[in-house]
Amino acid sequence: MGLFDSVFGRSRPVKPDLDQLFGLPSAAITLEIAAGFRPTGTGSVCFATVEGGAFDQVLRDLNDLVDGLRSSRDEYGYTWLLAERSPEDVGSLVTDLHAINIALEDGGFGPQLLCSLAAFGHPDGRRLALVYLYKRGTFYPFAPVPGVHEKRDTALELQVNAAVTDDLRLESDLSRWFPVWGAPGL
Repeated sequence: MGLFDSVFGRSRPVKPDLDQLFGLPSAAITLEIAAGFRPTGTGSVCFATVEGGAFDQVLRDLNDLVDGLRSSRDEYGYTWLLAERSPEDVGSLVTDLHAINIALEDGGFGPQLLCSLAAFGHPDGRRLALVYLYKRGTFYPFAPVPGVHEKRDTALELQVNAAVTDDLRLESDLSRWFPVWGAPGL
């Protein structure tokens, strides 16, 4: 960081570290022990929608690489790629999410990447996601309240955040814990 950056309060963005995704299997064990949440076997990657031949080729390559990959667009215009595995195979799900991110990054679409998430469920019906912020290189929990439109369980999010602190690099700025309403797989 240069002198003018320091004077004007600017900081360099954190370089994404996609290897942080490999902390999710450990976090899954911690979540089950600490809070009763188990992996659902679903995860997704969100990015700003892009079009064109180069992007279509990346999607074709990803469909060859990741079995059953599904694509959808949300109401905000973002594209989601959903990967599904057996709930017991968190490692393979993480490998799929990592491969999707790397393929998009290598295809020149890194600036469009927003987040990745892995979904968890509780026997009482509650859902939870551990969300990886691509541009921050950090995770945060997101817990929508079941049956209530766009309301989150912030107490549960804070509990989960404390539980997985040794497993994942967590986002300390709570204002960056963005809701991912309607995320595929969640």
